[in-house]
Amino acid sequence: MDKLLSELIRLYLLPDSPAAQGGPGPAADLVSRAGLTRAIAIPFRKAPGEDAQHWERLCTVANGLQADFGFPAPAVSVASMGGYVLWLSLAAPVSVADARRFVAGLGRLWPDTLPPADTIGVPVELPPCPNTATGTWAAFIHPGMGASFADESGLDMAPPAAGQVAFLEHLDSIAPGQFSEALARLEAPPPAVPTSVPPPSADGLLLKDATLEDIVRVLHARGIEPTFRFTLPR
Repeated sequence: MDKLLSELIRLYLLPDSPAAQGGPGPAADLVSRAGLTRAIAIPFRKAPGEDAQHWERLCTVANGLQADFGFPAPAVSVASMGGYVLWLSLAAPVSVADARRFVAGLGRLWPDTLPPADTIGVPVELPPCPNTATGTWAAFIHPGMGASFADESGLDMAPPAAGQVAFLEHLDSIAPGQFSEALARLEAPPPAVPTSVPPPSADGLLLKDATLEDIVRVLHARGIEPTFRFTLPR
């Protein structure tokens, strides 16, 4: 447990956060007395009538954060009552307000994919920990096995501490510059709509909107001398 707690502190916990004092637990508070956090824990719960769409939503976000923002791979856990949590580790603490702004921005980038931003910063299950009501466990898992837990409600037994350490020890944290740049991108206003429509490009001509002059210009751009033939109705 000492090694596991040290990994949790390395990645997610501030020294004066309640979770750093208590370790894994069913309602761990990851926020310091100053309102700062180093963990953004995003829940993905199964909605009524869904199959594995909550897992697919998590994959969309996890892959997008790495491909679009260059973030390191996040951790994934299964919740004791079902669903998943995506764990983002921050090298430097941010305010809960900034963490929520970040998740709200992701929600605009990937609509209908993320939970409301106010789910960030509230006490969460910090794996590995049991649910005393159900007897199932929240635990970190290998992301490659995530789909197999889509219909499960946590683990039936306590996961080995060494296995939990193995899932965490090779993970890295998001650098301060990476996070601030991503937040700025997510909150940047959309491009202004141009007041006049530019001439259609050679590859973007919409014939239904094009005039005869537009068509001739595009053909010339492609090195084609236009020849127009008309068939008169009989």
